[in-house]
Amino acid sequence: MFEARLQQGGLLKKILEAVRELVSDGLWDCDGSAITLQGMDSSHVALVEMYLRAEAFDHYRCDRNVSLGMNHAHLSKILKCANNDDIITLKAADQDPDTCSLILESKGGEKTSDFVVNLVRIDADQLGIPETEYSAHIKMSAGEFQRICRDLSQFGDAVQISCSKQEVKFSSTGETGAANITLSHSATVDKEEESVTVDLKEPVDLTFALRFLNLFSKASPISEMVTLSLSQDAPLVVEYKIGDSGHIRYFLAPKIQEDE
Repeated sequence: MFEARLQQGGLLKKILEAVRELVSDGLWDCDGSAITLQGMDSSHVALVEMYLRAEAFDHYRCDRNVSLGMNHAHLSKILKCANNDDIITLKAADQDPDTCSLILESKGGEKTSDFVVNLVRIDADQLGIPETEYSAHIKMSAGEFQRICRDLSQFGDAVQISCSKQEVKFSSTGETGAANITLSHSATVDKEEESVTVDLKEPVDLTFALRFLNLFSKASPISEMVTLSLSQDAPLVVEYKIGDSGHIRYFLAPKIQEDE
């Protein structure tokens, strides 16, 4: 038996919105300590990893490890029926391994909706993500990162991210011209969500597809801050914290620059 009750059901809606356009079918692995999700996009360029601890739920029971193969479009249809302050319970019974139940309860308890979603069979191995020492970490407002990706998409389909001592520059070039947005290290501002911190070991200059970064930025409602981790010989990591209870991390391989 697996059962998890989330007091703030809006969080589950935000998590799904953050992953569903990147991964159409996902394997939600549940054990005694957490729910995890890992999946790659269809072109195998980007990877998403979600980790949500059992402590995020006000009731969590998992008698044995269970993997729920979810079609994210179908799951989204159900969650659109929920208000952000609804209580959402996920249930999977041992005697029916092909379905998962979702129960939506209004905050006052005056309305309960019960849905059953058919699970899909997904053959996917968990990828081992190696521990990496990154050359640069940029922590900034998630909303600002989303705006930068959206604005630069008006100029080109790729963004060049350059990190130097006290700043990070985002650049894009296309038929209409070029755009450059520079953020300076500003950790001393009063509000954390307005600060930019650049932790640099060595300069980094890499180019990434904006299409994927725009998809990643759909996780902005989950966290006020986002952290970008870069190294010349490793994929970019874009991380959003889910409070103190977990995270969503995206991994994106850089675009290979063709020699002149």
